[in-house]
Amino acid sequence: MRLGAPWSKAVFPNYSRVQRGTTVRGRILQWGATHWFGGCIALLIAGHAVAPSAATSSGAVIHTEDVERFYKVYEAAGGHPSAAQLQHDYLDPGSEGLHVFASARNVTGATIADTLTKRPEIYADARRCLAVLPQVRRRVELALHELGRLYPEASFPPVTIAVGRGKPVGMTKNSSGVQIGLEALCATDWLNPDVEDRFVLVIAHEYGHIEQLPAIADDDHPTVLAASLIEGGAEFTAELIAGAVSNAQLGAEARGREKETEEAFVADEDKTDLSAWLYNSSPTQPRDLGYWVGYRIVKSYYQHTADKRQALRDIYGMTDPHQFLAKSGWYPGIQLD
Repeated sequence: MRLGAPWSKAVFPNYSRVQRGTTVRGRILQWGATHWFGGCIALLIAGHAVAPSAATSSGAVIHTEDVERFYKVYEAAGGHPSAAQLQHDYLDPGSEGLHVFASARNVTGATIADTLTKRPEIYADARRCLAVLPQVRRRVELALHELGRLYPEASFPPVTIAVGRGKPVGMTKNSSGVQIGLEALCATDWLNPDVEDRFVLVIAHEYGHIEQLPAIADDDHPTVLAASLIEGGAEFTAELIAGAVSNAQLGAEARGREKETEEAFVADEDKTDLSAWLYNSSPTQPRDLGYWVGYRIVKSYYQHTADKRQALRDIYGMTDPHQFLAKSGWYPGIQLD
């Protein structure tokens, strides 16, 4: 979300936009009024016992107990829990990750109850995503193990999967890890039609953000170049450790006119108005071309650096976007493997 953030067209007409006052690292994937990007998971299946949390082979803990508790409250109330029930029985006893998520994104008993009234289908439909979660867990563990192998300095804070108010899809904070909204990510069919891949790749993307230096990722007013490299670095991470970028539509708008698109990017790279390049996609109009150009710059850097471990150190430790660009070997229209 970051990748930037932030579902399905019927429920969330827009996606992907960093809200004013939200840092690049703190970006929330919001569908609906806002955005995409931007991390997480392993959960519990209805009718199947899945441990509420688990440590991966790289040490990350994946918390899922909040989802279980939500659906107990939801089912006990016949799908119509009150704001008070949601607050006292779901949110208040929640995990640390849920409390961070709730505080940052205005998730309260009242806001969930309001969304339940307006969009009950997203909570009912989210159950279909529960069936893939055991395999998601296994694949996330493999991906994080690969991250640890390629980048031994990697940190693995916890992942929390929880239920929110229909948005955001997720958010990342280094100290508290990655928080994902089950119902929101489950509704983003356009992001990737394969539910299992969607969850795995978004988590992998968010772990790319976890590794990035706060000095650049926490800039309140990044340039187009800086923000694109941050998002592109996370997309490259997803591809490197999990096999593909998190947004299956990435670059669709630029196909066949890569050079023209990237020349326009160069002209805008120092602007702080990100609206033409980032956090501007919708289910019917894939954009976020800054993600795509940033991904290509980062991939070029990696491919042109002989020492791949050092390349990852440089990618995650980037503090000077222009210097990074100059060393990347990238140019508009470059052909990459």
